[in-house]
Amino acid sequence: MNLQEFESQTRNNIERALTQLQTATLLLSALEIQILESGDTVKNLSLTIEQFINTQQDSETTIV
Repeated sequence: MNLQEFESQTRNNIERALTQLQTATLLLSALEIQILESGDTVKNLSLTIEQFINTQQDSETTIV
């Protein structure tokens, strides 16, 4: 392997590594958004359950 081949291979590998890191960063950003949205969904579910329980308790109190 001569100097030009070495430089070319090194350049190609650095380019590939940078592309992979960029892809990983974009995937990480998308994952962060997905986690935040999942958290919002769980929060909404919790509120729905809490409202249902309160409604059931109010109904039982009214009946008794």
